[in-house]
Amino acid sequence: MRIHLGLRQLEAIVAIASSGSFSSAADSLHVSQPALSRTIRLAEESLGARLFDRGARNVTLTAAGAELLPVARRIVMEFNDSLGELAQFIEGRRGRVRIAGLPSTEQSLLMQAVAAFSHAHPGIEFLLQLEDAKVILQKLEAGEIDIGLTVQPPPDGRFSYKHLYDDEFMLVCRADSPLALQAPTAGPLTWQVLERHPFVAATPGTSTRNTTDAALMRAGITVRPAHEVAGNLRLIGSMVAAGLGVSVLPASAFDGLDQPQLAVRRLHKPRMRRKVGIVTMAGRTLSTTAVDFMAQLSRVALGRVAAQSGD
Repeated sequence: MRIHLGLRQLEAIVAIASSGSFSSAADSLHVSQPALSRTIRLAEESLGARLFDRGARNVTLTAAGAELLPVARRIVMEFNDSLGELAQFIEGRRGRVRIAGLPSTEQSLLMQAVAAFSHAHPGIEFLLQLEDAKVILQKLEAGEIDIGLTVQPPPDGRFSYKHLYDDEFMLVCRADSPLALQAPTAGPLTWQVLERHPFVAATPGTSTRNTTDAALMRAGITVRPAHEVAGNLRLIGSMVAAGLGVSVLPASAFDGLDQPQLAVRRLHKPRMRRKVGIVTMAGRTLSTTAVDFMAQLSRVALGRVAAQSGD
């Protein structure tokens, strides 16, 4: 036998059993007593069994009512708990943020934002990934992440972009290298310096390599990398620290290299910058939590830009 009982009927059964009175239960449910009686009558008709015996002073459960009561209580409690969880999610007090960022953003921006946000919102979980720009856009389209922290995407209407900062590409060398010790009066270095030193490069197809190749083309030079590193900027820094050559990395990446024996020098002719910001899918509604975290990313980025301006 298939039983058709609604949540409102189950709530009525629980309220009457708890109070022992139709009038008290009607008050607690904010309905009239005739409406409550009609709700119970429909429930009894659906079950084909009487649920309550109505005495002169009180109401008692029948055998069928006593059997149904714990089931009704469990369903009502689970429903209310679920709605409570939903309310917390809508309000941004619980949930999960799925984000993928460029490796260079890990220490300069992403971890600072996650740490600050987690401290203020302990009920929020994070799923963090470090990927190159192409993979980040693919994951956004596939719905695998909510937010991308990456370079400005192509203006084809698929993505929304909020700019955070311009990331300048710098020469990375050992701190005891003549390149690092060169007097400031000698002026900034040009990209031709890569022709005179072994070059440790990111692998082709990455945002870093694409920008580096574009700069070399604009400078009119050809440089064959002595070494290539796939998707790990820290490893590039370690190779430079080990004396295996020099490299060119976005300034934001230097925060995560954790190599005190390294130094950076500005390059010009050309000066290369990439725009880094928050990328989401156009037309896709984000959770309150994701929107709040995007605001946190903006605050951290703004502080980073202000600190650099004060240097």
